[in-house]
Amino acid sequence: MITPIELDGGIELRAIAPGDGAPLAAAYERNRAHLAPWEPERTPEFFSASVQEREVAASLRRLAEGTAIPLVLVERGDRAGGGDGGGEPAGERIVGRVNLSDLVRGVFQNAHLGYWIDAERQGRGLATAAVGGALHFARRAGLHRVQAGTLVHNAASQTVLERNGFTRIGLAPRYLRIAGEWQDHVLFQRLLDD
Repeated sequence: MITPIELDGGIELRAIAPGDGAPLAAAYERNRAHLAPWEPERTPEFFSASVQEREVAASLRRLAEGTAIPLVLVERGDRAGGGDGGGEPAGERIVGRVNLSDLVRGVFQNAHLGYWIDAERQGRGLATAAVGGALHFARRAGLHRVQAGTLVHNAASQTVLERNGFTRIGLAPRYLRIAGEWQDHVLFQRLLDD
């Protein structure tokens, strides 16, 4: 069971849940331009509530199988707005995602970390706190190591990782297809039993 973590500013880090599809679609739509340089190219359908609800269901299956820990950042209360017909219930708004994916057990005990924060919440330490929360969940899952990759020019994300004790382990040429191009990434790791 993943017990939610309260972060600063009325933000909660919690497991993804049934019904998060519409709020996720609204969050992705709101952040479409902000996320485009950092993510794979997205089809127009990706931003629909129905596609996001299918993604939520797939994430919940991976959580149940023990191969992922899918999390969302939710702003609650009056600050969240919502209730505007954009797929977000009144008093709740998804303002980011954090995923621990590709959990491998056995001799590896490893996961990959990915995250994004709403454009309106940048520069306030939220990403640093959210990654710290994800590391908490990784420890509770008994993992030994978490790895992450950033685009070479993503200094902000590299700072978030370093603030959470990640160390650089190398450069991976043409690592992921981001924004329509195979792009180099700087790889990081965090050993959890240090």
